[in-house]
Amino acid sequence: MKIINKKSESFLFKYLNNASPTGYEAEGQKIWLDYIKPYIDEYHTDNYGTVYGVINPDTGYKVVIEAHADEISWYVNYIADNGFIQVIRNGGSDHIIAPSMRVHIHTSKGKVPGVFGWPAIHTRKGKDENMAPTMENIFIDVGAKDKEEVEKMGIHVGCVITFQDELIKLNDTYYAGRALDNRIGGFCIAEVARIIKEKKIKLPYSLYIVNAVQEEVGLRGAEMIAHSIKPDVAIVTDVCHDTSTPLVNSKVQGDTKCGKGPCLTYAPAVHNKLLQLVMQTAEKNKIHFQRSASSRTTGTDTDAFAYSNGGVPSVLISLPLRYMHTTVEMAHKSDIEDVILLILETLKKIEKGHNFKYF
Repeated sequence: MKIINKKSESFLFKYLNNASPTGYEAEGQKIWLDYIKPYIDEYHTDNYGTVYGVINPDTGYKVVIEAHADEISWYVNYIADNGFIQVIRNGGSDHIIAPSMRVHIHTSKGKVPGVFGWPAIHTRKGKDENMAPTMENIFIDVGAKDKEEVEKMGIHVGCVITFQDELIKLNDTYYAGRALDNRIGGFCIAEVARIIKEKKIKLPYSLYIVNAVQEEVGLRGAEMIAHSIKPDVAIVTDVCHDTSTPLVNSKVQGDTKCGKGPCLTYAPAVHNKLLQLVMQTAEKNKIHFQRSASSRTTGTDTDAFAYSNGGVPSVLISLPLRYMHTTVEMAHKSDIEDVILLILETLKKIEKGHNFKYF
């Protein structure tokens, strides 16, 4: 089943190329909401920026499909007298990849371009020959002569910083860029809403399509919205690691690979009966899937939904991703379509009032 068309791919590029750092997701949320509006009956937002659309509201039984909208980023933490800028993380940003990256510093005056500087190889001699990036030695250069000039640009402590890299296609097979974690999930649930509308699929319950904020700093958006919606079931989509690439230990990280289908996770927060329903749905519809296990938490919004409101049956459908938390995150087109299809077909199997209790 071909799912991604020209219109949806255009949305994907627009959505991914917009910055949506943790705590500052509003502009990306507006793009997402504008896309799904034709496919939903109503929408709502909360105080911190989580957005959700509803199909078939007020049935008394609520099923959530969810992704998170935020991306890792940086904060301006210190501006030196000579104009160089020190940073701290906003989420799990990787300092190892920072040197030589181009950035946008977001200010009230607009975006200011800058770069993460790094001393030339010719100058690194002796003990500095193999110097490695650390949070203490990385810095941003905006071409200013001193602190005063930096401040005139509108830059101050607390300004958020994102990498400039944008989405590309590789071999007409992969999408690659920054922030696929996890706006690619937001794309998937938006496509589910589109297909439900276009194919006139009737669901016996209320479907909530949730794009949550602040996952990268502790699942906070999902925590808030789970208590607001009070769902009966939650299907969460996020990303997992393609462990087949060089320098990754699959014996430790698990054996998952791009192009082999969505990954289904066994974990305490994942409800076993719901997981079996998803797996049976995949098998019946010949959707390839992979398995993984998490010893304690999944580290995704699944945990926030599962442990809310006295316990919500929750499941995690993950998209294999290469090079997570870099500017070249890669996802296979067929996996994206299979995530969308698996969520869609699972929704058809859930009944109004579905009882997921073990006994």
